[in-house]
Amino acid sequence: MIDVLSSGPGAGARADGPWHWLPPDATAPTDEELRRARADAESLLADHGVTYGAEDEHGPWRLDPAPVVVDEDEWARLEAGLVQRAELLDALLTDLYGARRLLTDSLLPPTSVVAHPGFLRAVDGVRLRGGRELVLAATDLARGDDGGWFALVDRTQAPSGAGYAMEGRRVVAQVLAGLYRQTPIQRLGPFFRALRHTLYDVAPPSADEPRVALLTPGPGSETAFDQAYLASMLGLPLVEGSDLVVREGRLWMRAIGGAEPVDVLLRRVDAPWCDPLDLRTGSRLGAPGLVRAVRAGTLSVVNPLGSGVLENPAVLAYLPRLARTVLDQDLLLPSAPTWWCGEPAGLSHVLAHLAELVLLPPSREDRAVLGWTLDADERAALAAQIAAQPWRWSGQERVGGGAVLDVTARGTQRGTGVGVLRTFAVAHRGTYTVMAGGLARVADGPVVSSAAGAVAKDVWVLTAQADPTPEPADVAGTGAVARRGPVGISPRTAENLFWLGRYAERAEDQARDLRVVVDRWDDFHGRPRSSGGRALAVLVAALHDPGAPGPGPSLRDLALDRSRAQSVAGAVRGIGTAAAAVRDQLSTDTFGPLARIERALRAERARLRVPEPDALDLGAAAPRPGAAATAGLRPVLDRTLEGLLAIAGIVAEGLVRDAGWRLLDAGRRIERAQHVVASLQRTLVDLLPRPVEAHVVDSIVLAHDSSITFRRRYADDAGVPAVLDLLVVDPTNPRSLAFQLARLQEALAGVPVRSRSTEQRDRLLTDVVDLVAELDPVAVSVPDADGRRTRLAELLESMQWRLLAVADEVEAVHFARPAQARALDDPWDAGDEEDAP
Repeated sequence: MIDVLSSGPGAGARADGPWHWLPPDATAPTDEELRRARADAESLLADHGVTYGAEDEHGPWRLDPAPVVVDEDEWARLEAGLVQRAELLDALLTDLYGARRLLTDSLLPPTSVVAHPGFLRAVDGVRLRGGRELVLAATDLARGDDGGWFALVDRTQAPSGAGYAMEGRRVVAQVLAGLYRQTPIQRLGPFFRALRHTLYDVAPPSADEPRVALLTPGPGSETAFDQAYLASMLGLPLVEGSDLVVREGRLWMRAIGGAEPVDVLLRRVDAPWCDPLDLRTGSRLGAPGLVRAVRAGTLSVVNPLGSGVLENPAVLAYLPRLARTVLDQDLLLPSAPTWWCGEPAGLSHVLAHLAELVLLPPSREDRAVLGWTLDADERAALAAQIAAQPWRWSGQERVGGGAVLDVTARGTQRGTGVGVLRTFAVAHRGTYTVMAGGLARVADGPVVSSAAGAVAKDVWVLTAQADPTPEPADVAGTGAVARRGPVGISPRTAENLFWLGRYAERAEDQARDLRVVVDRWDDFHGRPRSSGGRALAVLVAALHDPGAPGPGPSLRDLALDRSRAQSVAGAVRGIGTAAAAVRDQLSTDTFGPLARIERALRAERARLRVPEPDALDLGAAAPRPGAAATAGLRPVLDRTLEGLLAIAGIVAEGLVRDAGWRLLDAGRRIERAQHVVASLQRTLVDLLPRPVEAHVVDSIVLAHDSSITFRRRYADDAGVPAVLDLLVVDPTNPRSLAFQLARLQEALAGVPVRSRSTEQRDRLLTDVVDLVAELDPVAVSVPDADGRRTRLAELLESMQWRLLAVADEVEAVHFARPAQARALDDPWDAGDEEDAP
């Protein structure tokens, strides 16, 4: 499908083939190379964690690496049309929230504006610094039958897709490296640099060092990856509504060290949801009072609140006339022919051609209707609906085989492949900078929608420049480096980083324990009454929570059951959830190992779709059927550990040692400390025969990755005292309790505290440190008359509940967030609540 959107008329009918645009010395890829590139791209996207879809329905982002190509001359014409279009839309936005001459002069019917849900009276008269009201514009284009470009729709509310476009470029540059290097194409970087500069340029005059943030609906958003990726590229903190508060007429970000001002907000939340006080009652995606901060001039929002009115399909019908009136120019980039039903001529045309048009409601929340997919009765019903409220509807002619974007109409016929090209423009230095290319999507049927499975394609704009290079910096660096002040993190982000550390450590601990048990199982499950078999029974019992009711889960469940919080797969799922919520804080390399772990676990689950019980009743004379059920666990546990160690290395070596990293490390240390104590509680408290205990001791030090040190330091018969010395007391062993406590104290000391006292947290932590210092490995290893190491049990129990209390205190001190703000319900708005996302 390389020619769906490619340059020139008659796409797909070229005599010189689809690779005619390659330089003379370049070699076109073979079909086999393209197949391999597609497979590599799929793997890379998974490794990068690129997803699309709503919460709990995130699916992979699909990319075809064969590029869409536009030649330099055609792109120059297209770029000029996009700049003109953005300037026209900017002028419209300025007028609609200002003098409104276009309405009073009837150049734009007032009903088409004031009846549109994107028109927000609360921000009337507000102006954005920088000379432009419309900062970001995205326009979806399709080719007509004659090869010319038509604009299907303009996206001005909160345009998405720029992050996907850059990620697609990076993937294609890797999987088609030879082709990419041989082809001179324009780069995407200038667009993102212009966007970053503009965000700082539009800051209020009172902001000496502007603080910019990106407002997201959260990790459950369909385009969560796009938002986080864009925030990372621009170097902006990613914030949710719960992270923000308006005080004394200013917007602040709640940070664990105290509130920090926000001067510019790049929003990816639709405007009506940004403020439950002045806009949509009941919204939980924004911050109460945000509109008042905008009106007070202390906050700039990009795109401005109210810019969604330009997405009204009715505006498309009047753009040619408005261009001649406002700009004194003809529209260079025509829109797909559109008729607004609010005027008699438009209504008459739409009703007469209902079976040939795409029927567009005014809001994106409503579905477009493909007229040619309706039967006679359905068309009659739709005609009656349009006639009853004509101002709500527009009709658009099919362009490019009937391409329609972002609709989810059901039952459409799949036919000729069509494509849509989303372009991006940003206001910069008095004009607009257009991304050189954009994001193309192609589909087999008339609906081109990512939600419906459309495939993305990178867009290459050819250039005559032999070696295109990124723009140089505006000003050469001279003198001292001006480093911006550190940006704090919200309690929500801090909490997710803390739990990212905990889940990562939990997965590693469980994988190590299971790997040892699986090895011992293979050795001794057939001899349950041997010393090794009896030791195996102790190790298996130690895997289960002794307080949990009912029989313990199988080994397979402890490895693969994603619904169990204490399983390897459950902990890995927790890593993914926490990492997705703080993607802007992490290196992109983090997601590759995580994706490979998920694939390994998923493949093993698929292999074992038919449940087979594990033989866990080791007191029986013979194991139950299903002994082979553990056969595939060791390799998958090995791959899981490899991935977890890679993640640990990336985090250790790739993150700045700020408060977020310290909390992540604190989470890891708390989890490992609790695991060490719990492991010893479940295995060493009860006295065992020496041969059995020797097997248990060997297994414990192996599970805690300390076997080499243990063998070097201690005699073969050192036993329990040596284990306690190594895993509890030794401050130099990275796996010991003493080491975890020292690191935990160091990490928490570097985390700012806003209000609540840390006295209780620090006292509990000091108590555990004191208990470790007082522990005599030899003395506590001596059993009492009942054959139990009672003193050891008491000390471990005391350590464990204090460690649990420390974790609770960390959450209370650093992550306590206020209750979600909610405006009083408005009965006149009650009908809208059902539509809340």
